[in-house]
Amino acid sequence: MYEQISHSLLNQILDDLKPEIRSQDLRHFYTRLGANFYAIHNLFHHLYGRRDDFQAQMLKLVETLARQYIQRPDALKMLDIERENDHNWFLSQQWVGMALYSAGFADNLAGVADKTPYFQELGVNLVHIMPILECPTGKSDGGYAVSNFRQIDDRVGTLEDLQRVSSEFRKRDILLTLDVVLNHTSNEHQWAKRAIAGEQKYQDYYYMFDNREIPDMFEQSMPEIFPETAPGNFTWNETLQKWVMTVFNDYQWDLNYSNPTVFIEMLDVILFWINQGADVVRLDAVAFIWKKMGTICQNEREAHLLLQLMKDCCQVTAPGALFIAEAIVAPVEITKYFGEDAIIAKECEIAYNATLMALLWDALATRNCRLLYQGLKSLPDKLERATWLNYVRCHDDIGLGFDDNDVRQVDYEPNAHRRFLVDFYTGQFKDSIASGVPFMRNDKTGDARIAGSLASLVGLETAVKTGDQKAIDIALNKIILMHSMIFSFGGIPLLYYGDEIATFNDYSYLDQPDKANDSRWIHRPKIDWLRAESRNKQGTVEHGVFSALKKMIAIRKETSAFADFNNRQLVDTTNPHVFSFIRYDHNRPSERVLVICNFSEQPQRIEMAKLSAAGFGIYGQVYDLYSGKRPTQFDNQLVIQPCLFYWLSEF
Repeated sequence: MYEQISHSLLNQILDDLKPEIRSQDLRHFYTRLGANFYAIHNLFHHLYGRRDDFQAQMLKLVETLARQYIQRPDALKMLDIERENDHNWFLSQQWVGMALYSAGFADNLAGVADKTPYFQELGVNLVHIMPILECPTGKSDGGYAVSNFRQIDDRVGTLEDLQRVSSEFRKRDILLTLDVVLNHTSNEHQWAKRAIAGEQKYQDYYYMFDNREIPDMFEQSMPEIFPETAPGNFTWNETLQKWVMTVFNDYQWDLNYSNPTVFIEMLDVILFWINQGADVVRLDAVAFIWKKMGTICQNEREAHLLLQLMKDCCQVTAPGALFIAEAIVAPVEITKYFGEDAIIAKECEIAYNATLMALLWDALATRNCRLLYQGLKSLPDKLERATWLNYVRCHDDIGLGFDDNDVRQVDYEPNAHRRFLVDFYTGQFKDSIASGVPFMRNDKTGDARIAGSLASLVGLETAVKTGDQKAIDIALNKIILMHSMIFSFGGIPLLYYGDEIATFNDYSYLDQPDKANDSRWIHRPKIDWLRAESRNKQGTVEHGVFSALKKMIAIRKETSAFADFNNRQLVDTTNPHVFSFIRYDHNRPSERVLVICNFSEQPQRIEMAKLSAAGFGIYGQVYDLYSGKRPTQFDNQLVIQPCLFYWLSEF
């Protein structure tokens, strides 16, 4: 868009670019900069326009974009152009992801490169390698307390190892996803060390106060993230003689994005890793990046403006890269991280569907789908050119963040219902064989979250120990059922490493002092590759899960109705134990799949008339894509066995 003020400033900035920048071939860069500059200028001015150095900071921003464009490998520049020409490429049903810790999955990055054929065997073609950057020993928060944003931690490898991973992935059309932690640094980061040494420039990178007056005002409205291990949101630094904002842990110092230098530094970090081959960047803790007194300091409008600015800037330098918003927030807030455009994601193209994850665990515990239906009906629609990341399990805890109004709509009392779920999955509820553990129990509120591996939470660990074959079969069905939902629901399904071979809880973390106080390590396993070989042996639990997921992934990739174009319709079966929805090909709406999931441990029935009402079975017979057979029917009713599913199509 042409606008005189921004156009004039752009001309001046281009004239002021360093000669070593102007001398480069910047044709595509200039085209994209011109197309995006009005938005970039508007956002940057809104956030930082009151500063005397505004114009100098704008020049610094454009120089950062140009420098990273110059350093971008030619192969990645070509990929940018391909993806610009096919802008809906990431909405395809072809993508299936896996998240993993490189150390837990294969010892290090070199091991991940060696295991690339494993991803192909399963059908995974998007791999999220969780934090690999330098962190202090013992105070790493699982890799999210970064002490050097440009240095890979030598415990997992080198930059050359990552480049090998990127190369192996690109040969096989596997997307590489890496983390950038936006909200904070380690207190051992060079910026923090220089702040402690007294450099005002770097003290301005953080929130620092001489006394408790302002921190106490913040605390009046800010919640505690880790009340057990890190109560409060500020930490006293003896050397500085100041209070430092530390929302997560006392060793994680929150960055001050009201300082444009911080924004430019972190944008430069994002572009650096995109240039190392990251197709997708997971932006950690995006909900927290703007602080405002009198609020909970989450989901502020300025946080969204910062993300819009980051996206517009990346569109100039590396338009082929995608952003994932790691915003585990209230359902009504989640879709805002796609952006406010009616169609195009102007912040992040991908967001974690934490609501679906929590609702699935609720349905599994209650054997009832009422809250699942209600919660999904209340979840706002995503943008057309954005997509969900759907997952059963991740490296983090299971937070029960569904909306209290939805809970009341289905006649549960919110606090009591959450306590039931925590008790159920930690094995405290009668007849529950789940073996999870609580995470961050808050004695003030009675709240807690849940930790544990998928296989242990569904009861497989207990069932195997007791040798109860019926319980083993039901637990295996539950694992497959949960994945059938994320593969078919719409979005990119994300497996969590180890779940594909039914890995149990890892209790060894209790013997490690730096991990023992964080129960999430119970589900951050070290893969036993000898056990993983059992995936090739029929009759083992590993084979049962691996082969089922492999088959579902293959069917998903062949089923155009599973692409993500807002092509889903919930179906009310009137059976509270059964969840159902229709997926259809947005180009050929008559080509549809009816998904039916039984969350009960008992067989369930649906009147065939319900299928007719949904438009199925009127003009032809239905069959199950997964089994290749017609579904079981009796007395004009469809029968679904315990914890099983159908993907029904017509022929």
